[in-house]
Amino acid sequence: MTTWLVTGCSTGLGRAFAEAALEGGHDVVVTARDVSTIEDLAARHPDHALAVPLDVTDDEQVRDAVAAATDRFGGVDVLVNNAGYGYRAAVEEGELEAVQQLIETHVLGSMRTTQAVLPGMRERRSGTIVNISSIGARLCPEGSGYYSAVKAAIEALTFALRKEVAPLGITAMAVEPGAFRTDFAGRSLTQSAEPIADYAETAGKRRKDNDTAHGTQPGDPAKAAHALIDVVESGRAPALLVLGSDAADLIPRTLDALRSELAEWEQVSRSTDFD
Repeated sequence: MTTWLVTGCSTGLGRAFAEAALEGGHDVVVTARDVSTIEDLAARHPDHALAVPLDVTDDEQVRDAVAAATDRFGGVDVLVNNAGYGYRAAVEEGELEAVQQLIETHVLGSMRTTQAVLPGMRERRSGTIVNISSIGARLCPEGSGYYSAVKAAIEALTFALRKEVAPLGITAMAVEPGAFRTDFAGRSLTQSAEPIADYAETAGKRRKDNDTAHGTQPGDPAKAAHALIDVVESGRAPALLVLGSDAADLIPRTLDALRSELAEWEQVSRSTDFD
């Protein structure tokens, strides 16, 4: 049995991760900004679940959540940084305050929780940190430049962290889900207030009023949750785990296209060294 701390459990993948871990007999610190949305999980699993309010942009709440996990269960063995939301805008349309909040939630939020659990993990010489990224970090679709950027930042931090903590018995991994049937493309999706007409055929096609994907995504959150738990428990978690058949299809194509372009321009790349 291990203790999991999962951020952003009110809906979607975060809730699925928490439910699957509880079903597996693990202790879970279930968190959300509005704790009333997760109290049902704690009520159904009174011996193994602890519902804690957590806004990952709030330093004090992050410290309190980790302290609560330590007081109740003795520490955090697995941290799942899942809290976040979508934001769509052409790069030119991006609103500074909205982008700053996106960075604060996704990147700095993950940094806060990671830094909060690492001392305990280092002391025990064990632990796993799971950072939920997105297929967007690889595909960078039009209209999702800012969201893709924060997820790419999370992945870069994860891969560096993995190298830093491996000698300490700790694992860090990033997870790239494809499209899953959650409310990510519905209630949780935000967008720029003022679209620019020149981007109607690119970023504009992915605005909420034009996007018909919500509710038809191929991914099953429950299956993703059980897959993640199996990978964490395997003891050989990869640096990057891709979830969803769409992600498994699209990411290799993106990498192949990148390799092809690198080869095309390799002579220019190599021409810049001193003779």
